[in-house]
Amino acid sequence: MGKGGHGGDATQQQLWDAIEGRRVGMLELTRSGLHAQPMLAFVERRKNRLWFIARRDTDLVRSVGEGGCSAFVFQDGDLMASIAGALRVVEDRRRMGRYWNAAVTAWLPEGLHDPNLTLLCMDCVDAEVWMSGVGLTKFTWELAWPGAHPQGLDIGVPRHATLH
Repeated sequence: MGKGGHGGDATQQQLWDAIEGRRVGMLELTRSGLHAQPMLAFVERRKNRLWFIARRDTDLVRSVGEGGCSAFVFQDGDLMASIAGALRVVEDRRRMGRYWNAAVTAWLPEGLHDPNLTLLCMDCVDAEVWMSGVGLTKFTWELAWPGAHPQGLDIGVPRHATLH
């Protein structure tokens, strides 16, 4: 699992942990011409899937069609990642109910029983993950502080995780 870097299994574990902790990232259909959309992600580790609750009336959902290449871009502290995979629409109210929480309610205030809601499932294929030891907050502070001499942002060696 460690092509182009090292620690594939550990990298995958850190990635799923980070997504489960923060959930928010940007999802896009890579060939649609649409901008990436902020989404809450729910991890299904056993099958290397990400799930998203979405509204059917959005350009993103309408553009998925029978499936499409997608990317989920995620950042949490010093971890940055781009995950690639196939995206499809899935009708599964039971699964949607398992994922429903206060954060989803804040994004979709019409509630779980809104008939316009659906699920998007991303079958993840691979990911590039960068982990910085510098700290993005520290680097940003150095850039903003007058007279500072930033040492440069060392985002580390990209690690590749194959997710299928």
